[in-house]
Amino acid sequence: MFKEENYSEKMGKTLEVFVKELSSLRTGRASSSMLDLIKVEVYGQQMPINQLGSVTTPDPRTINIQVWDLNNVSAIDSTIRKSELGLNPQIDGQLIRLPVPDLSEERRSEMKKIIKSMGEKCKISIRNIRREANDDLKALLKKKELSEDDEKKFEKIIQNFTDTHIKKVDEKVISKEKEIMTI
Repeated sequence: MFKEENYSEKMGKTLEVFVKELSSLRTGRASSSMLDLIKVEVYGQQMPINQLGSVTTPDPRTINIQVWDLNNVSAIDSTIRKSELGLNPQIDGQLIRLPVPDLSEERRSEMKKIIKSMGEKCKISIRNIRREANDDLKALLKKKELSEDDEKKFEKIIQNFTDTHIKKVDEKVISKEKEIMTI
């Protein structure tokens, strides 16, 4: 039996991943989620920074990392420096301060292109899920497990899911672009 909810759920998960990626992009404002995608090599494995210390944003221009184990401070420091975030950590014992500099006009334009590209990739993934659903419908029709009327009805439902999720992607892209262009 065909379950259209499964495809809506897949599209929803694709959108969640996109939103998480967007939140890790650096805007002019400090956000602890900027560090979410950075993994540090400690204890013989890759670990996210929020599992190695407390991440806070005391003001809109600073991120603080209170590292729990003094031995991890230098590993976190070097990983952040190597990342593409363009942040310069300042170490004070077990506290790492990350001042978030203003974005230049050139960098803002670059970020808009990156956001649009990420949005397009997400929309492509959603459309691929729609195609997968339609292929499954055709297979069921061929096996005579589904009538043509039901196939058309499910295709419409899947198309509505697709339209809804793509609209959400567009809204997120526009919202993030506004955030980046705000000084």
